[in-house]
Amino acid sequence: MEKQDSVQRFLELIRSSHRGKFKIYIGMSAGVGKTYRMLQEAHQLLDAGVDVCIGYVETHGRAETEALIAGLPLLPRRKIFYKGKELDEMDTQAIINLHPEIVVVDELAHTNVEGSGNPKRWQDVMQILEAGISVISAVNIQHIESLNEAVEQITGVEVRERIPDSVLATADEVVNIDLTADELIDRLKAGKVYRSDKIAAALNNFFTQDNLLQLRELALKEVAMRVGKKVENQVAEGDKALHARILAVIDSSEKRARRVIRKTARMATHLNALFTVLYIQSDREASDRIPLARQRYLINNLDLAAELGGEIRRIHSNAPVAAIIKLCEEQKISIVCIARPEFSLFSLLKNAIDLRRLLGKLSRMNIDLFIMS
Repeated sequence: MEKQDSVQRFLELIRSSHRGKFKIYIGMSAGVGKTYRMLQEAHQLLDAGVDVCIGYVETHGRAETEALIAGLPLLPRRKIFYKGKELDEMDTQAIINLHPEIVVVDELAHTNVEGSGNPKRWQDVMQILEAGISVISAVNIQHIESLNEAVEQITGVEVRERIPDSVLATADEVVNIDLTADELIDRLKAGKVYRSDKIAAALNNFFTQDNLLQLRELALKEVAMRVGKKVENQVAEGDKALHARILAVIDSSEKRARRVIRKTARMATHLNALFTVLYIQSDREASDRIPLARQRYLINNLDLAAELGGEIRRIHSNAPVAAIIKLCEEQKISIVCIARPEFSLFSLLKNAIDLRRLLGKLSRMNIDLFIMS
């Protein structure tokens, strides 16, 4: 009955808007049943007379999932030749031309084959939504951009395929597909997740009890937070006033800056706040003096900040504390986030003096300072 109510609510959302509505199923890992649930929903919609089709589904050879495809309208995939091989991709233009009411699109974080219209499948989905077609999709928790480092700490693996948090923020419904760690491990051992030759390796690596417990907690918290934000926005009835504005100050390092950006983006989401990412370029890092590697890190990290919904500010100054304070005054910043200083013998005194000056000025302005580890 609960599943039927969920389907009906989504259907009502669809019919009240010109832009397509977006529903995302989230799970803690492969094998929890996201694709299975999407196909079940497609059957319910089809039985209710809704024009629904399958844009792309990946069954991974799972018999239970493959059985559910029968009877559903399935759009042919687009053939792309890449490095001498014929590969399949979702045919986004065919979906837009056919214009069903709802389309099911699996594996939201997928990277498209070179030569596709968009580099990422989530970009295809945005294009489909803009065409007025509603989408039901799915993603695992480890593919969410701002959780990338948290997942790496849990599993020891850096996930390469990721979706910006802004994609989740556009979703009209976010639904958690939940299993206990024991239930998922039992499914894996029964051959319902991977082929038999992959089971032992999966159990010893990604699918350990400890990993799954922590990933499950991440998934539950993420969906609860997204649902909470949706309720807050509905209660506000279109009031765009946010509770805080956060400033993340980064340097041209690779991982330290990236960590500050991701953690600030998470904080902004929790606080329902806007955030700005500031890079202060000193004479030492002028465009003709900054090493190419650090220039590349900076460009990538500023792109990441934009993907996560941050405003980008680049300021040339040899007085970083003054530059930070000035921007805080301009933007009425309430929280400043910086990376933990890397104290070397050479820089110890300068860093300590700058940090003390910054703390003193922010304190007088009633601005909180967060030092990200």
